[in-house]
Formats: sequence, C-alpha cells, structure tokens
Amino acid sequence: MDKKIFIVNNLREIIQNPKTELHYSSVFQLLIAVMLSAQCTDKRVNIVTKELFLKWDTPEKLATADIIDVEDVIKPCGFYHNKAKNIIECSKQIVESYNGEVPNDLEKLQSLAGVGRKTASVVLAVGFGIPAMPVDTHVFRVSKRLGLSDGKDVEKVERDLSMTFDKKDWNELHHLILLFGRYYCTARNPKCKDCVFKEICTYKGEK
Repeated sequence: MDKKIFIVNNLREIIQNPKTELHYSSVFQLLIAVMLSAQCTDKRVNIVTKELFLKWDTPEKLATADIIDVEDVIKPCGFYHNKAKNIIECSKQIVESYNGEVPNDLEKLQSLAGVGRKTASVVLAVGFGIPAMPVDTHVFRVSKRLGLSDGKDVEKVERDLSMTFDKKDWNELHHLILLFGRYYCTARNPKCKDCVFKEICTYKGEK
C-alpha cells in the first residue's frame, strides 16, 4: 500500500472527529482564539475566550476595549501584554479596512496585527473551508517522525505536505495529524508501544 494512503487511512481510524477543539461562534472569534493559542493549550484558551467573548464578541467591541481590561482576561494564556495589543489592533484593522468582516485571503489575513501564516491558514481552513495546510508544533513533529517531511522549518514542512497530499484533503489531514500529535505522538513519552506507525516512524525513542 502507498505510504500516504497507509498513513491517512490509519489516522482516520485513530482520530474519529478531526476538527478544531477551539470554541467559537464566528470567524472573528476563531481568529482571536487562534491568536491566543500561541504557546497555550486549546483547553485554557476555551476557558479564557468564554469570558472574553461575553464582554467583547465582535471586532467593533474589541477595537474600542481598554487594553488593561483585555490583559486581565487573557492573562492565563501567557504573553498577555503582546497578545492584548495585537488583538485590539487586529480588531481595529478589521473594522477600518474590512468593514468588520474577517478577510478570506491569506495575504490580507497576514497583514493583520499578530497574524502569522499558521494563524491565517487555520482561519482559512476552519473558518472558511478553504484548503490550507497550517503547520503547528504537533503537525511539524508528526510529519518529521512519519517521514512526510525532512524540513527544518514550518514553511518546508507545509510545502512537503501540500505537495504530498491532494488539496481536497488538506483541511481534514491537518486536523488528523494535529490531534494524533496532541494525544498520541506527543513530544514527550509518545505512545509508541502499540502505534500502528512504529515500523515507518523515525522517532528514536522506545518502540
């Protein structure tokens, strides 16, 4: 069996519900949640955004929010000074440049304060259903271990994955690999013993 087919078929067996674990009710809220998720778990982000979106659930409201108030709410997510600054500035840009609507274009998304390629790609894939291949730490790690990429940076891994798999499968595959990395192929103490991929895995830990 072709290696990529083997990987996809088995990931689909292991991960039954491949979708984001972030909670949101609009594309804007998804964008803010993804921005907060940098160096923070989705579980903690969901706790924080529950309070954040009760107070400021639209770009118009966050654009005029007091930065100290925003910092107080998002502090548990870490790097809260910078994140609060970016969230407010990003909201202002969305209001002033895009009539309060999050743009569905990679370059326009990346022009927003605090929005890098990974965050923009997640918004495209999850928020708009546009094929994208966001590479976070989990996707990066698993892709290297399963021999899907030898890239030393996320850009190279993204290119390798995008070239290997059909565009129509990118969004699903992103979540399959991410969730496999989050719960099985973890950075520390991965569940290698009974892993279906252990024969093709390059990880040098105990198999």
